[in-house]
Amino acid sequence: MPVMLKGSCRCGAVSFEVDSHTPVPYQRCYCSICRKQQGGGGYAINLGALSRTLKVKGARRLGLYRAEIHDDEHPHCEISTGERRFCRACGSALWLYDPTWPDLVHPFASAIDSELPVPKSSVHLMLKYKASWVEPDIRKGDLSFELYPEESIADWHRRNGEWID
Repeated sequence: MPVMLKGSCRCGAVSFEVDSHTPVPYQRCYCSICRKQQGGGGYAINLGALSRTLKVKGARRLGLYRAEIHDDEHPHCEISTGERRFCRACGSALWLYDPTWPDLVHPFASAIDSELPVPKSSVHLMLKYKASWVEPDIRKGDLSFELYPEESIADWHRRNGEWID
């Protein structure tokens, strides 16, 4: 049985719940989109959840942001298919949904109010795009990648015995 994650914005105008097989906040993304939209420490942590289970209160207060991507991997400016949702009242980032993977939604760990498991190790990704002032805390057992790892969030949870049925 997946675990239910409950989350909300800072002001309480929006709250949500969603079921997740993959609730461990192990993955730190240093890309400029994640970092600037909701990663005050120089990175953001996205979880995985089942999009069909997402229930939202206060949906009228939701904003939508689709990032423009122009970097070494995207020489021409592209609009991301990822739909980043946030509270229009307080600006809190809440989740990312991408119709490319319609079964998934990625709540931001920073928006989750439920207790989350402590990760045994972390994966640091998109280090190529980290801010110059960020010094990643890469510890023994952590993995790091200039861009994306090949292993999915689900695969990481399964390999580490963290998948919740």
